[in-house]
Amino acid sequence: MTPPTRFRMYYEDEDLWLYFETDEEGWAARHIEIRGKDARPVTAASLDEVLHLRDHADVPAMLRYEHRYGVLAEGSLDGWQGHPHAAELTAEEFDHLWTEARRALEARAEPAEPAGPAGLAGLSGLAGVAGLADEAP
Repeated sequence: MTPPTRFRMYYEDEDLWLYFETDEEGWAARHIEIRGKDARPVTAASLDEVLHLRDHADVPAMLRYEHRYGVLAEGSLDGWQGHPHAAELTAEEFDHLWTEARRALEARAEPAEPAGPAGLAGLSGLAGVAGLADEAP
């Protein structure tokens, strides 16, 4: 097991910055993607939130989460140091980017029809996830 790491990588062909915070096993605990010259966030997904939805919600709730926050990267992130523009980040730098990306993605979310009571019991303890009960995919 390794201590959590925070780092960034850049994919020039896609004009995409990827930011990761890893868990002790080297997998993504939080994942941010920022695209384009306008620095538009497209992903800000959390392993804790995904696992909570998997264990306590239904498929439509997970689809709403992915629609709003994107899809969390899977697999080991070992070897990130060899990627273009790779650099380690401090916890403060990552947390600032996380807060800004989440704020932008939540502001873009459009209100929708209520999804009904099925599948979202117990989500009120997760900030940013509880509101997904009120949105359609």
